[in-house]
Amino acid sequence: MAETAAHLVDHVFPALPVRQWVLSLPKRLRYFLQREPAAVNAVLHIFLRTIEQTLRAHSPGAGPRARLGAVSFLHRFGSALNPHVHFHCCVLDGVFEAEPESDGQVRFWEAAGLSAQAVAAVQAQVRRRVLRWFVRRGWLTEEDRQAMQRWAHGGGFSVDAAVRIEGWDREGLERLLRYCARPPFALERLQAIGTDRLVYHLPKPTPDGRTDLMLTPLELIDRLAALIPPPRSHRHRYHGVLAPNAPLRAAVTALAREPAATPEQPPVAESAGDQQHDRSPARYLWAMLIARIYEVFPLVCRQCGAEMRIMAFVTETASVTRILEHIGEPTTAPVLSPARGPPTREEAFDQSPVFDPTPAAPEPAFQFDQTVTW
Repeated sequence: MAETAAHLVDHVFPALPVRQWVLSLPKRLRYFLQREPAAVNAVLHIFLRTIEQTLRAHSPGAGPRARLGAVSFLHRFGSALNPHVHFHCCVLDGVFEAEPESDGQVRFWEAAGLSAQAVAAVQAQVRRRVLRWFVRRGWLTEEDRQAMQRWAHGGGFSVDAAVRIEGWDREGLERLLRYCARPPFALERLQAIGTDRLVYHLPKPTPDGRTDLMLTPLELIDRLAALIPPPRSHRHRYHGVLAPNAPLRAAVTALAREPAATPEQPPVAESAGDQQHDRSPARYLWAMLIARIYEVFPLVCRQCGAEMRIMAFVTETASVTRILEHIGEPTTAPVLSPARGPPTREEAFDQSPVFDPTPAAPEPAFQFDQTVTW
């Protein structure tokens, strides 16, 4: 998550405004998105093509061949560890066009006037095109499409584009990208109660008002297994001028190394395609990532403030044993239990009574009526 966001900020996204577009579909269509990769690709293509047409229409001066630049993130999970396929697309808030009679230079036309009505028009168009595609695929009938087209409140389709990051706010862009690239669950929300009970604290209440999930270890594994994407399925993808084989990719990504402009000085998107990155965008040092996330550099001594460096790699068994004994750690590896299969059906549903001498609950201090009048 952190490395993906750092790479996109440092080497992909130029210092230009970025808007987050989020698309969610009704439950009836999520069934196909969960099981059919072709449906995911088609819906994402329709969504981005509609956004590109909208940005082109709201960018004064842009021609019909202007292209967007976007990175999309496919989320297969909801906040309650539930399967929920939806899309987060970080789109540069405008379109790019090659300069006429220039060698590798590109011009950026910033979008203006993207109001709530424009976002609602995108939602209506995506809804119409997606339903039409499902009918052509044979997964919906024409009667179903017409009925879903008449559903109120968008028919289960939801498009949100309220989050916009300015070009000079690189830290805000990195936070947004970390959010889009986040894993299905947060480890700090998981708490163990005893040996056979887990509690997952939800970031927001569920529709029925629950704020925690009480799970057994097997139930947690079952929920996480349902969120695993299919093989060879990318969680984030590049589109438009940011696509791997786009002719303007080199010119656009070269702007990511330029210093971001201040709010008083709008960014100028004139290309510097011949600039070279001073470091490889493929790898980051673990120490730099930790310092970037937690604002604590791990290679600085907390006592004296001096820089720490690797002195030696200790591999001899005798030396390692003396060091572990000195700091009070065990010198032998823990004993591994033998592998076992899942519990059988008889064991899972064993309802044999177990005598417990302690009462289940204290006796009430007074009698009260427990009948319910409907």
